[in-house]
Amino acid sequence: MSLRPVHEKINDLSEGLVQLSDKVVGNLVKALQTVRNQDEQEAHQIRKSDHEIDCAEVDLEERCLAFLALQQPVAGDLRTIVTIIKINDDLERIGDLAVHVVDRMPEINPALLDMFAFERMGFQAADMVKKSIDAFVLKDKVLADNVCALDEEIDVMHRAVFKKVAALMKSPDSDVDQLIAALSISRYLERMADHASRIAHEVIFLATGEIVRHKSKAYEKLVESLKN
Repeated sequence: MSLRPVHEKINDLSEGLVQLSDKVVGNLVKALQTVRNQDEQEAHQIRKSDHEIDCAEVDLEERCLAFLALQQPVAGDLRTIVTIIKINDDLERIGDLAVHVVDRMPEINPALLDMFAFERMGFQAADMVKKSIDAFVLKDKVLADNVCALDEEIDVMHRAVFKKVAALMKSPDSDVDQLIAALSISRYLERMADHASRIAHEVIFLATGEIVRHKSKAYEKLVESLKN
């Protein structure tokens, strides 16, 4: 088989990844808006879209595995397919986290979204996902590094939420259930950013061949969380 059809197939798989990311980002952005509006119909649409994301993720992985089996790519082509498979998994998990946000809707007062700046966190997490996929398309290490830097900002926001929740819980008239729900949403958004950062790490691997995820602060944070 000539190189051109092989590269066209890789382009098709890459395009499939981009289309999946568009659906994931769309659900991410809608999730907090749905909570704000207490819109059960939109929540149903997000869950339906997540099912489509799950199916698309499985289909893309199967196509990648078939390509590996039939074409036996090497060097840069192999690295690209491996990267697509890993990013595909991270995107599916981000989609699941968006659904987790919506699942908290009955437990939370929309006013808490403003109190804890959740929409700012959500838009930044969405921006990280978009930039990480742009970095993949462009094989742009600098853009991938920028995504990793943005993850630190999300971590700062999450720690601020934790401190505020802890302080509010000391009040005798605090609504503990709502505060726990708020803390959960913050954690979901922080995990979305972590996955975007993981995608950026895979892009760095694609662009340079260097495995950086075990050297990052995000990886150290994950290891530390598993110890506790």
